[in-house]
Amino acid sequence: MFSDLKGKRILITGSTEGIGMATAIELARYGAVVGLNSHVDPADPALLLGKLREAGGDGAFFRADITKTAECQRLVSAFVERFDGIDVLINNAGGLAGRSNLENIDDAFYDRVMDLNGRSVLMMTKFAIPHLRASAKASGTTSAVISTGSIAAREGGGIGAGVYAASKAWLHDIHRNWVKEFTKDSIRFNIVAPGTVDTAFHADKSDELKTRIANSIPMGRFGTVQELAPAYVFFASHAASGYITGQILDVNGGQICP
Repeated sequence: MFSDLKGKRILITGSTEGIGMATAIELARYGAVVGLNSHVDPADPALLLGKLREAGGDGAFFRADITKTAECQRLVSAFVERFDGIDVLINNAGGLAGRSNLENIDDAFYDRVMDLNGRSVLMMTKFAIPHLRASAKASGTTSAVISTGSIAAREGGGIGAGVYAASKAWLHDIHRNWVKEFTKDSIRFNIVAPGTVDTAFHADKSDELKTRIANSIPMGRFGTVQELAPAYVFFASHAASGYITGQILDVNGGQICP
């Protein structure tokens, strides 16, 4: 089903750990060429790239702070220069960026959260569009943009995480707008919306709180990054999802049902 991913050029933001890295390895299993990205250099980039090659693919690491527009443009250009195009963009970079109750939010906090979760996706997609359009035209199929949403976009997030939740709701919505603008160019836009997944995102929570959250999930546990990765593979493959666009795939163990 996913044999069409062999040789596909896939750029994943925020991909040196967690969901992004698990997805990169899963895509590599099908022979994809993956661009890894972080705003900092990983401790051992050769080790990460080795994992892609061991899985059956290949790739390269690109450092860029995509909260800044110029860095988004530079990242896309560097990837295209290295691999001569982009077939799939995965906007995975994002995060809580801190908690703040409404009465304590200032411009700096708002900008930090929205630059990480909103501006990065907007500008990465903007600069990737010409290359995704060219990819679809050359292949006669579709190219794809996949972004990481959140269960918080549906239920508002925890206390202090309101701006984060709103940024993810914004992301869910703007994808629908892009479907209207770019379907004529054979570019698909879909969202993977994780529930509570066992990543560094939840490192600030106490064990007691984690247990309480786990008990509220019908499956009784947090999800794993390995359980998230196949959703991105599905959306990246034209053979599997060529007629699917504008959708949000909730991967949350039944934590919330749309």
